[in-house]
Amino acid sequence: MSWIKKGLIYNVDERAPFATNSVLTPNPFLLDDDTIRVYGSFRDAQGRGRIGFVDVLAANPNEILKVSDKPVLDLGEDGMFDDNGLLLGDVIRVEDKIYMYYVGFQIPAKAKFIACSGLAISEDGGNTFTRVRKTPIGGRVPNAPFGRCIHSVIYEKGIFRIWYSVIYGWEYIEGKPYPQYDIRYVESKDGIHLDDEDGIHCMACQGNEYRIGRPRVIKRGDNSYEMRYTFDTRDKEYICGIAFSEDGIHWKREDDKAGLTKSDFGWDSEMACYPVEIETKYGTYLFYDGNGMGATGFGYSKLEK
Repeated sequence: MSWIKKGLIYNVDERAPFATNSVLTPNPFLLDDDTIRVYGSFRDAQGRGRIGFVDVLAANPNEILKVSDKPVLDLGEDGMFDDNGLLLGDVIRVEDKIYMYYVGFQIPAKAKFIACSGLAISEDGGNTFTRVRKTPIGGRVPNAPFGRCIHSVIYEKGIFRIWYSVIYGWEYIEGKPYPQYDIRYVESKDGIHLDDEDGIHCMACQGNEYRIGRPRVIKRGDNSYEMRYTFDTRDKEYICGIAFSEDGIHWKREDDKAGLTKSDFGWDSEMACYPVEIETKYGTYLFYDGNGMGATGFGYSKLEK
């Protein structure tokens, strides 16, 4: 089996008037057997993200059914941790509700940004979301002075298992600051309060890498775990990788098995990043962003013989 690219699905257009810049971190979510709702961070001309969605046909994700005409989650109040943009983390079902984990951005006077994690909950099937509180559920701590970014959550046996990035510094490349981060793991009994402030360090940079993040974890039928992520090198090669684990904590990187690389030309010829896998009755898909971290939109691959 291998991943076969099926092309671009959506790029910003007049159907989402609050999005004119790009669509980051496309996150497929099954509304029902026949509909995939792809939530994402729709960025405006100032680069500020708001959470919107694109509904596609599960049997053929190239067929768009609906595009949100307004955000399902807008910017936070002035002065709050998410007043300057939202990045989608994960969307999961918890009983009869839908939990949306996201990253909020704030711009201080002497740093590029601070990024902390929030939670919003939907009780209407994913059409609108309400914040559980104005303050972050994953804020700054000593080992993450510039923020904690929740990207993947699995709810199993009454426990929220959470994989997130910690921003611990800045790497200057050609005079520009880029965040340094790696991946940690933590658990929560209610999905709001994290049990361990430090978390467990489960994925670090290697070689010429200075950041590795956007962890997306799924549990396989054999009870093993698979993590997809994106890492960046000092040569500015933004690359997708993959790792495998028996317990979700100790991981073995096997990036050559990621199955997603940039194309020779077109919308994903410079970059293919932020992959998220979803299984449907019509097949298994991998949604991902293209050039410029979604400036050219998002598309998908399908697992085929």
